[in-house]
Amino acid sequence: MICLRVRAIPSPRLHLPLLASSPLRRLRPSAVVRAAAMSSSTAAPAIAAPIEHFVLIKVRPEAASSGAAAAMVSSLQALSALVPGLSYIHAGPVLRLRSPAAEALGPTHLLHSRYAAKPDLAAYAVHPAHVAAVQAHVAPNALDSTAVDWVNAAELPSPVAPGAAVRLTLAKVKEGVEVAQLVEKVAAATKADGEGKGARVSFGENFSPARAKGYQFGMVAVFDSVEELDALEGDAKVEEAKAALRPLLDEVMVLDFVVDAPAAASL
Repeated sequence: MICLRVRAIPSPRLHLPLLASSPLRRLRPSAVVRAAAMSSSTAAPAIAAPIEHFVLIKVRPEAASSGAAAAMVSSLQALSALVPGLSYIHAGPVLRLRSPAAEALGPTHLLHSRYAAKPDLAAYAVHPAHVAAVQAHVAPNALDSTAVDWVNAAELPSPVAPGAAVRLTLAKVKEGVEVAQLVEKVAAATKADGEGKGARVSFGENFSPARAKGYQFGMVAVFDSVEELDALEGDAKVEEAKAALRPLLDEVMVLDFVVDAPAAASL
């Protein structure tokens, strides 16, 4: 985790790309293209129950304009060849902020990595290459960061291939609601719609609260393209699923990002 202190197996398809959203804010296309060009993610291994690690980073405006943010992305991406146990990593810009909570948080970049087990994540956190990347490139350029981790509760993996569009949802549950209730409802929706058209999903309860800003639940929905993601907006089954979950939720943060540069030029 970034420690800031300042057979292809068919995957479940779910008509639930987000838990809540609002009119989107799209980040500057030029910034997305420049930073995405620095990312070279490869398809994530199909780990049945991966540990998901997300860090949302709000970079300083001068870092984005000077190229320091792009250098940060490159340094994080390079960890794929340096850290044992790191099954998958993507670092790059945020494409769109999709909820008021996302607007308030204001992340401009993110890191997504996966591990087969919690000890692999713990080893990554203290690995010298990771520590060096954080100290040299993340800490000097970040205004703020938010991090969450979860064990995927979906029955099948959610591989991420280059060019994929990914929607990240973080949620806080209402007082008196157990996070396990939300996980159970999302799992049931995933199973019920397992053969339907939609996203490959990963979701679970956050087990690292220290830097999560109160977010207790995380979910990613992986689409083949931005067009496929956008095609589900307003879908009746999406709205039905959101309505079923809304009574459990206090706050929801939603954003989109694209893996790798090939699709970025047309955004």
